[in-house]
Amino acid sequence: MTTPPPSATPPPSAAAPRSGTRPAPWVRTRLRAARLGTVLGAALAFVAVLLAAALPRAQDRGADQALRSFLARSGAAGTSLQVTAPAPDTGQTTGALDGTMDQLLARTGSTFHVEADSVVHGTRTTKRESLENPELSRPSGFPPRMALLHVRQAESHVKMVEGRWPGSTPAAAPGGAAGEPPPLQIVLSKAAAETLGARVGSVLKSAPRVDGTPSVEVVGLYTPLDGTEDFWADNLGCLARACENYIGENLAWDVDGLVGTGDLDRMANWSRTAEDFWRLPVDVGRLRADRLDATSREIASYIAGPTAAALTRETGRARLHTTSWLPEQFEQARVRTQAAAPLALIGPAGIGGVAFVVLCLAGALAADRRDAELRLLLARGGSRAAIVGRLVGEGAVTVLPAAAAATALAVLLLPTPRLAPALITAAAVALLALLAFPVRAAVLLSPARPGGRWRRPVAELLVLIATAAAVLAVRRRGVGPVGGDPDPLLIAAPLLLALCGGLLLARLQPVVTGWLARAAGRRSGLVGFLGLARAARGSGATGTGTPGRGRTGPSVLPMVALLIAITTGGFGAAVLQSVDSSRLGVARLAVGGDAVISAYGKSPLPQGLAKAAGELPGVRTSVPLWIDHDSSVIGTPAGSTQVTVVAADPSAYAELSRVLGCGSFDPALLAGGDGQSADAPVPALFSAGLARQAAKGTYTVRPGDGGELRVRVAGVLDCTPAHPARDAATVVLPTGAATALMGGADHPNRWFGVGDVDGDRLRALVRSKLPAASAASAASTPAPAPAPIPGSGSVAGPAPVDEVYPVRTSADAVAQLGSDPLQRSAQRLFWASVAGAAGFALLAVLLTLMRTVPERAALLARLRTMGLRRRQGVALILAETLPQTLAATLGGALVAAAAVALLGPAIDLSTLVGTRVPDGVRLTAGPVLTQALGLAALVAAAVFVEAATSGRRQITTELRAGDQR
Repeated sequence: MTTPPPSATPPPSAAAPRSGTRPAPWVRTRLRAARLGTVLGAALAFVAVLLAAALPRAQDRGADQALRSFLARSGAAGTSLQVTAPAPDTGQTTGALDGTMDQLLARTGSTFHVEADSVVHGTRTTKRESLENPELSRPSGFPPRMALLHVRQAESHVKMVEGRWPGSTPAAAPGGAAGEPPPLQIVLSKAAAETLGARVGSVLKSAPRVDGTPSVEVVGLYTPLDGTEDFWADNLGCLARACENYIGENLAWDVDGLVGTGDLDRMANWSRTAEDFWRLPVDVGRLRADRLDATSREIASYIAGPTAAALTRETGRARLHTTSWLPEQFEQARVRTQAAAPLALIGPAGIGGVAFVVLCLAGALAADRRDAELRLLLARGGSRAAIVGRLVGEGAVTVLPAAAAATALAVLLLPTPRLAPALITAAAVALLALLAFPVRAAVLLSPARPGGRWRRPVAELLVLIATAAAVLAVRRRGVGPVGGDPDPLLIAAPLLLALCGGLLLARLQPVVTGWLARAAGRRSGLVGFLGLARAARGSGATGTGTPGRGRTGPSVLPMVALLIAITTGGFGAAVLQSVDSSRLGVARLAVGGDAVISAYGKSPLPQGLAKAAGELPGVRTSVPLWIDHDSSVIGTPAGSTQVTVVAADPSAYAELSRVLGCGSFDPALLAGGDGQSADAPVPALFSAGLARQAAKGTYTVRPGDGGELRVRVAGVLDCTPAHPARDAATVVLPTGAATALMGGADHPNRWFGVGDVDGDRLRALVRSKLPAASAASAASTPAPAPAPIPGSGSVAGPAPVDEVYPVRTSADAVAQLGSDPLQRSAQRLFWASVAGAAGFALLAVLLTLMRTVPERAALLARLRTMGLRRRQGVALILAETLPQTLAATLGGALVAAAAVALLGPAIDLSTLVGTRVPDGVRLTAGPVLTQALGLAALVAAAVFVEAATSGRRQITTELRAGDQR
């Protein structure tokens, strides 16, 4: 764009205007002269600052949600402060309990808050006393035991079903007997009273003592209003129901009774000692991840520190003691956050790098566009500092309001208590957007320095050294070092690799494109040669218009932007792909396949169920088998070893093992078991744990229901799908031989399937195969809780009690593993960052294209006068602009693959997977190519649209007289 007349834009040092004239304001003139550029600059600053302010707030929100969800899983028992102190020997009152509670609450509220409405406090006896009443239930001949509690506000959590609540005044002695203490009045839960055999009016006596036999009178029965309420959790003992107490193998009952305020001072007579307690539930919903360290210190001080000492003095209770699981919970939360930091930070680091490149590119292009104007101002007497100051003023008018609006919008859309990180990042990006153009202009207006050709090689060498240091540090310490926060240099390692790749491509791409141009020049066509030649020389975005400099080759910045976007996107996608594959592998091993149907114990599955399940859509491998956990192997060094016997078809079971990657074996090892005499040993596969105890040879397998089977060790398995525990003692037998010689093996009690199995359809099939009697009983009464599915571990969880034949699928296990908010937050933040980085990379390419539109349009117009067709003009533009995009795509894919290969093994995926996994990030072509090709297609489409638009320009407009381009 040409410069306005000097009189319209006088330099600061120009002579004063003639009397009667007033110079036009500089900023207003410049903004009016380039309205579209002004709007686009403001829009770019707005978007960049919006993302810069939003990303820290999104990270804070995700971290807070993950912390609160993690702590909420522990319930009230794991997130409370448990305070105890010996009860006073005499003079116990509710006022003393409430006063101590107020003093305890007064020391909270700085970094953590206590839910005052959910505080549970009172007093209780320290041990249970045996009840000697002969009419009470004694399942194994042992008397039941009882403890007494007084819990403040307990009556508001129960419903009286019989009798009354204990009075607030001490009861009189029965019959007015002098010297005999009256029984303490208590209430029991209705469930506990029915189990115990007590009723309203029962007087329960403890074991005789020399100082008098204390007794209690049941004056009422209650039921809890909500048995799942936190009020009944943790240290309230057996109030809601009777508890089982096993003395060896003998069962006895434990029950607790609630005492009213009238007998509060006499509670200690029941067991001679009592203690006061206060349970202070911490308000998890108000905890913040960024203040976790401060909260940990304050909790530690409350438990054993200055706060604990101050509370001892203030309450006057010398033996006040506080315990809590919160310090351990906080440490686990900190470790989880550090483990998820790589994925949570790589995405924002990528978009930050691309945005930095784009802002620098925008400043460079603006300075290049106005290079002639700035040099004219300098030649007419304007100082370099004054010109740069005027440029800063121009930018401030557009950038600062846009930055303020973007920051306010981010704060409004993403509410979170912490404001400083968003303000700092927004201010940094706004400052970069403001100074990119003036700094570039100052560089252009500076006189050339001797030896300047060495600056670029030295800078590239420094980048290479920093990249090597970051990669070596990651390989040695990992991205998130144990016990500390991630090092910024380690998080920046993928970006540094991308920057190295961009600098290398900037060196190689003009050379390779020049070779292609010379090869195209030897052909008859002109379009390919001309486009490739212009691509090799550069499009004028850097250095054109500067006298004596000429073309310096293609601009490095667009290529670096594309490389950073592709590398960080491909690396993060590889991380997520590894997480998904590891999670699926863990889920498959936990379940035993993609689906499993189990029967209780050795009960067989319904007739035809296994066959029908194998015929469902999506099932690729169907494996019915018989499994017995109560078998033993005779002849080991220990004499007899308990084992799990699995009888399955060798081919199907081998395929299941191969798919799960669990103890693959050749099914021919189990061949030869059919058609042999009853005395011939059956080939069997022993697990590695069992093989360490039993050398190869012949042994006897004895099932739990009787019978014997001679087997010979045909091979050793490290793992088997039906019982995947590494240290499990397992024997795998072929179905035919086991059926002939072992009772029950002809009817499978497990079915395993591999494939895309629909869990709902499989459960519907199981229900349809239930016998009518079983279905009716299942509908009327819940089934007993079954034993866990072999190998299910903690992932699959216990079987639902309303299923007669429990069904488990790997999809359910995967969903449970991926239900952690920490994982979901990191993934959402990463994909949002990838989308933003792709948008900025596309913008970098478009900025470069828009800068060269006048020159390229003029060239097309001149060539059109010489017979160039419109289609050829579009091809010429594509041949000029796409080599850099294709080079960045290929280079980005290679750099992303290198980043995965170099950095992937150092990343611990256990937190993201949901369970412990030994492997790091694995290199797979799919995620990397998807990111590279997707961004390349987006850029190519934008280039094509711009090329088609440029080809429509009017020849007469581009060939006007005096055109300087």
